[in-house]
Amino acid sequence: MSELDACRGHAVVMQPGEGPSYWQPKPANGYSSPKLFPELTKFDGFSMGYQSVAPHSNIRAHSHTDQVELQICFSGRGYVLVDGERHELAPGTACFLGPDVVHEIFNDTDEDLVQLWVIGPAGLEDFFKTIGRDRTRGDTTPENFDRPNDVVAIERDMGFDKTTAS
Repeated sequence: MSELDACRGHAVVMQPGEGPSYWQPKPANGYSSPKLFPELTKFDGFSMGYQSVAPHSNIRAHSHTDQVELQICFSGRGYVLVDGERHELAPGTACFLGPDVVHEIFNDTDEDLVQLWVIGPAGLEDFFKTIGRDRTRGDTTPENFDRPNDVVAIERDMGFDKTTAS
C-alpha cells in the first residue's frame, strides 16, 4: 500500500489546545506543540506544529540533512540567521529551508516568538518529544533546564547535520 493510500479518505482536524506539547530546554526555553504528524495523519510525508521561543532565547544553529522545513512567523518578533544572513521575523514572515541550510532563530524581545513549522519528511515532532518535557496547557513555565547529555547523538539519529548540532 502506498503512503497516499494509507491516508486516502482520512482527515484530522486539531483545535487549539489539542494534541501534545513539550517544554523545550535551553537555549529555546519555550515549548513546541506538534499538531499534525504521522501517528494522527497516517502520512509520513510531513508533520506540522508550533514552536514558542521564550523572550531573550534562541534556537541553536542547525540544519536538516534530508528534510525540507517551512517556517512561518505566527506571532511575536525576532530574527532568523540563514547561512549567516539576518532576516527579520514578524507575523506572516515565511521561510523555506532546504536540506543542509544552516539556520538559527532569535527572540530578542520581551514577548514570545511563535513559529508555525512544517517539515518533510516528518520527524521533528519526535525530536521535540525526545529532548523536551511533557507540558500541560496552563502549567506554570518551569525553570530553564538543560538539554539531555546525549543531545548530539539524538540530533544525529534524527537527521540533524552533525557539524552544526552541538
